[in-house]
Amino acid sequence: MNDNKKLRVGIIGLGDVSPIHIQAIEMSEHAELVAACDTDPSLKSVVEGTPFYSNFKEMLSEQALDVVHNCLPHHLHYPVTKACIEAGVHVFLEKPVSISYEEGKFQKQLEDNSGLKICVCFQNRYNATFLKLQDYLNKKETGKVTGIKALVTWYREDSYYKTKPWRRTKAEVGYGNIMSQSIHTLDLVQLLGGQVTSVKATLSKLLDVDSEVEDTASAVFTFSSGSRGYFHATNANVDNSSVELQVNTENETFTIKDSRLYRLNSEGEKEQLAVDDTLEGIKFYFGASHKLLIDRFYKAILEDTDDYVSVEDALPSIHLIEMMAESSKTVVEPITVLPKSFKS
Repeated sequence: MNDNKKLRVGIIGLGDVSPIHIQAIEMSEHAELVAACDTDPSLKSVVEGTPFYSNFKEMLSEQALDVVHNCLPHHLHYPVTKACIEAGVHVFLEKPVSISYEEGKFQKQLEDNSGLKICVCFQNRYNATFLKLQDYLNKKETGKVTGIKALVTWYREDSYYKTKPWRRTKAEVGYGNIMSQSIHTLDLVQLLGGQVTSVKATLSKLLDVDSEVEDTASAVFTFSSGSRGYFHATNANVDNSSVELQVNTENETFTIKDSRLYRLNSEGEKEQLAVDDTLEGIKFYFGASHKLLIDRFYKAILEDTDDYVSVEDALPSIHLIEMMAESSKTVVEPITVLPKSFKS
């Protein structure tokens, strides 16, 4: 670790999500961007004035880095993170943690065996609306959670897949919508619902796109508490609508929509409880919590804490995706699988 307590940060992959990472790095008082890497030399302009590399191994060897942001396609999340960890560098990893649960366990081994930290980018956990929702669900008077509904209805045109073909190739992307778009919402669902004991799901392709992976998914989850969840996500909508997350409890109903949290009590009264922050210059559905999570991770490195979204925290979302995919092959009966141990 460098002595001035300002982390030296590099970024690998300057695609669509990289600007929000770069913005967060530049806004942080704990870090400075000192290197960037992409195989496309035209993207050098994205980080004008920052040393630019086309080979990430060269960047790792030449720069004394503390943290690397891995913003590469899904299939490169594990091998590039492995190279960073072996070089003694902490990693801030874009979602998903990996393209499979089995490979995700290797990511966890990297973190366990190295003493270094890997933070997975599930920034929506830190949205003001979600944090306030958790506060209310922890109140005794709210009552137990009885049901969860989650809707992610977005739109991706053909060019989204054509310009970056890895997004439609199973070996490179893993899964479609449920891994590239709605995994954030699946992560929140499993946080709220707890242990998932069974899944019944359908994965399908509604878009007229040459793709090996689904663009639409629907599922019913059963949680160990006895509550149920309904989930629907698609890239076949006419536009990018607001994500909707609704939680029913014994006494009240809570809804997050349009970046606002509402409460409907037993008397039918509706109250706005929280509003998410926004950042200029980014897509509305990205939210403003990347900066919160990234800065939290930097502080965890500097203070040597575990106050960040670890690989272990991110693994349940991959397990849930694989349960959905397995169920979709045999839709007649729900798939009943107890969560795998993350400690093994």
